[in-house]
Amino acid sequence: MKPLRFLLLLALACAADYIHAQTKPSGQTATYTRTEDVVYGRKFGTALTLDVFQPTTIKPNGFAIIQVISGGWVSSHANISPVSIQTYLDRGYTVFTVVHGSQPKFTLAEIVPDLHRAVRFIRQNAERWAINPAHLGITGSSAGGHLSLTLGTQGGPGPVDAKDPIDRASSAVQAVACFYPPTDFLNYGREGEIAVGNGILKDYIPAFGPDALTTEGRQKLGQTFSPARYISATTAPTLIIHGDADPLVPIQQSQLYVARATAAGATARLVVKPGAEHGGKNWPDIAGDRRRLADWFDHYLRGLPMAASDY
Repeated sequence: MKPLRFLLLLALACAADYIHAQTKPSGQTATYTRTEDVVYGRKFGTALTLDVFQPTTIKPNGFAIIQVISGGWVSSHANISPVSIQTYLDRGYTVFTVVHGSQPKFTLAEIVPDLHRAVRFIRQNAERWAINPAHLGITGSSAGGHLSLTLGTQGGPGPVDAKDPIDRASSAVQAVACFYPPTDFLNYGREGEIAVGNGILKDYIPAFGPDALTTEGRQKLGQTFSPARYISATTAPTLIIHGDADPLVPIQQSQLYVARATAAGATARLVVKPGAEHGGKNWPDIAGDRRRLADWFDHYLRGLPMAASDY
């Protein structure tokens, strides 16, 4: 019989995190556990949560990928899709799906710190999930891709005097692989085109906040929240997959990012999907492209040889 103390601790752990096993669709065999609603922080009394997916039918590889759940800077637990991360689970990754505060209630100035906090929380609790805290990858689509690039270019150590030890940890990630992200709101689609809650992105003004109503405010916000403006030689290796018929996030955004990263001495690659639009519309072989992202993480997180591809 197990000691009483161990049983009590086990009961408390199960009460804190709801865990259940799920199975892949019919004809496939891999399974995983999903730990839901793990609280990584709080915002004005509201819990910020993530779900943790861990493979069970194959041995975990000891590495983690963070998926940013975000579309139009709106994030919801209901939008977590196990199908979109199955390729990572099949290769042994532990996957953290992060939900952040959403616009219109919260602006980017409040959303971005949520992602820094999530990465710090995961790194600080690496032993809990048996992952390597020095090798974290991040992924997302559209706004989720934008926030992934934000961590890839601006992640770093927290304040050394922070009261919470989690906030002292680093929010840096070691690899990024994402789909069709906005990268420079001051050169959106073409040089000098500002899209800070206006132009193509006029429907997203709440994400930028009231400062987006003035010319000066738009300029400042565009500078602050454009990851392409923070690229350096130490920027995390980045893979972007983008459709060349995207009407919401022009492929120029990814071309611009990769060009600046290459010029800075960072590693960045762009895979162009001819005729593909935003959100996966007219997008052939999404499963194959998810494998491409997984190949990128295999190489830059695990040190495996780069898979043959058109990177």
